[in-house]
Amino acid sequence: MFRNILAASLLTLAACDGSEPAQPAPAPEPVKEEPAPAAEAAPAEAEVAEAAPAEAAPAEAEAAPAEANARTGEQVYAQVCIACHQANGEGLPGAFPSLVGSDWVTGDYTRPTKIVIHGLQGEIEVKGTTYNSIMTPQGSILSDAEIANVLTHVRSSWGNAADAVTTEQVTAIRTANADRTAPWTVAELNAQ
Repeated sequence: MFRNILAASLLTLAACDGSEPAQPAPAPEPVKEEPAPAAEAAPAEAEVAEAAPAEAAPAEAEAAPAEANARTGEQVYAQVCIACHQANGEGLPGAFPSLVGSDWVTGDYTRPTKIVIHGLQGEIEVKGTTYNSIMTPQGSILSDAEIANVLTHVRSSWGNAADAVTTEQVTAIRTANADRTAPWTVAELNAQ
């Protein structure tokens, strides 16, 4: 029995320390539509050509792949966060803090964004309980869109009701802290 408990603990720690990053979900295959008969297709194509200028199409095509390949917040949470913070967001008592009703999650979006990108080390008090563990940085395995998506998911789940986080906000924070190599501490985050 002790071996089973030890094995489960080691699996949980391995999942939380970032040593086995989750692989991105494969992109969905495009839906193929049957071509319309030639008599019906000609008027529809003419209408589309008149409605959208030809040079607008390439710009839209370039912007679409980055967002289209980003996993949803629920997907990222299930693949990256769930081992430590659990499916219900309550965390693991004494080890990993709850995300439910935590002002670290629902307050200023910059704090959780910095934590997800660069990690967090040292003591943190969440809802009256002190934790002293490490949250590994996820910035190297998650795109800015995925970070925005997972933070928006966490900030609006389990009764949390905070504003969404945008990809542009995450990009700005990542850029402003590009030289950072160490996880944040609570003192550093509170000083900013």
